[in-house]
Amino acid sequence: MTHIRVINPNTALAMTAAIGRRARAVASPGTSVTAVSPAMGPESIESHYDEALAVPGVLAEIAAGEREGVDAYVIACFGDPGLDAARELATGPVIGVAEAAMHAATLVGRRFSVVTTLARTTGRAWELAHRYGFGAACAGVHACDVPVLALEEPPARKAVIELCAAALERDGSDVIVLGCAGMADFCAEVSRVTGVPVIEGVGAATRFAESLAALGLRTSTRGEYARPLPKRYSGLLRDFTI
Repeated sequence: MTHIRVINPNTALAMTAAIGRRARAVASPGTSVTAVSPAMGPESIESHYDEALAVPGVLAEIAAGEREGVDAYVIACFGDPGLDAARELATGPVIGVAEAAMHAATLVGRRFSVVTTLARTTGRAWELAHRYGFGAACAGVHACDVPVLALEEPPARKAVIELCAAALERDGSDVIVLGCAGMADFCAEVSRVTGVPVIEGVGAATRFAESLAALGLRTSTRGEYARPLPKRYSGLLRDFTI
């Protein structure tokens, strides 16, 4: 059985449970999915500060997964926090939800629009689109200005759906990418209203991680993603010494 650990980098346990349900819904019968939140970190990730302070908790969960024999990992935040560092630590593949969603979007359409939460996070989404090679395919990034922890409230879903419809018209795109793991269960309704494929990263990343594990593929350890050099870490980071 393949074991995938889905890491919600924030500490909102209700969101972690929803993310876990989505990942398990798309996983194959022979795949075990465990959804976890770090013991330390921000309750939501809505700034560079939040993202930076979420990374130690993500890496602690990767280290725990390595001790438990986890086969692959998903980082369930659209900023893909700590993705490069996690790939240095993990034996199996590590997939970020933004990277997975953008890859999937280009397989089912020519151009995609990202609909995310706060306007201050749109720059990060653009940065990742260019980093992953999808700058030309990304037609626009749009913010509904709903905080992450408010996504469970009914007005949030309405705002997201309306913005998705507007983004398609404004950008001339043919696919929607939902830019927050907290939107994981919005797909079916947004697709029904807009009539286009709608990609959320949790499901896409889970299936990509599952496929790579089944193929026996892992992150290359030649060069940048080689194991970090051993050294001491001090103070609050002393437990991260390798």
